[in-house]
Amino acid sequence: MSAGRAKRRVRVAVARVRGLLMTLVAMAVVIGAGACAGGGEQPRIVVTTNILGDITRQIVGAEAEVTVLMKPNADPHSFGVSAVQAAELERADLVVFNGLGLEENVLRHVAAARESGVATFEVGRSVDPLTFGATGDGGAGEPDPHFWTDPDRVRTATGLIADQVIEHVDGVDGTAIRANADRYDRSLADLATWMTASFDRIPEDRRALVTNHHVFGYLADRFGFRVIGAVVPGGTTLASPSSADLRSLTLAMEEAGVRTVFADSSQPTRLAEVLDGELGGGVRVIELYSESLTAEGGGADSYLRMMRANTTAMTDGLTG
Repeated sequence: MSAGRAKRRVRVAVARVRGLLMTLVAMAVVIGAGACAGGGEQPRIVVTTNILGDITRQIVGAEAEVTVLMKPNADPHSFGVSAVQAAELERADLVVFNGLGLEENVLRHVAAARESGVATFEVGRSVDPLTFGATGDGGAGEPDPHFWTDPDRVRTATGLIADQVIEHVDGVDGTAIRANADRYDRSLADLATWMTASFDRIPEDRRALVTNHHVFGYLADRFGFRVIGAVVPGGTTLASPSSADLRSLTLAMEEAGVRTVFADSSQPTRLAEVLDGELGGGVRVIELYSESLTAEGGGADSYLRMMRANTTAMTDGLTG
């Protein structure tokens, strides 16, 4: 083979390789453009508690990816986050959290995300929070984080979360977010009307609440209940009652003629059952879903189902 012919073959081979490379590059561009046209990576919203997670998902719909840190049936006062979840907080476009001290082991991670430039929204502080002393609860003067037991405050929170998503999360359709929020607001309004009608069945002298810990202050304020007390003092499940606390509560129950205690379904009922011995028997312990949603099919796998289940249990417990 002559030197000229060899050179020509090399040039042909090089041209073919270049053509193949150009074809591959063009295909990559087309695929990349298709991914972008299909939406690509969605914006990310991270929510701390599963109750707020459900509410936020109703508002956001398909406009963004919503990650919820708290697992079903967990205690918001004691649950923590993994290193992976902590990193998710700092990569989020928006962090939605309850605040007012509820997520005791997570708030420092939320603060770290805020310091790194992530937008954060403390819902509890934005819905006219009560203090524990305002409804006769223990821990007077401390902010009560359990605002979700009042559906009207959840309606307020719904509009505020929608505002935050539209303001801070790039790429979402604001019109769709507003439509979702309005639709959910109507469901919440229906819930409040139904709860009012249900609680109207309870005689005035029986509208008295004793709970495992102070969690229903907002419900009491909204629907006209008296909070007699709680087995665990204050607003956190991490506290423990003293013998003096239990004695004070049993005296209050005797004075009010109350023999029904409502205990959170995610907490042991042992402390509530102690009251049965203190009061000489006849105490009923009724479980409620107060601080955490259940897994799907567990009876309270959404905020609306949780509130309806609790309303039914409370009404039956106080009228039976």
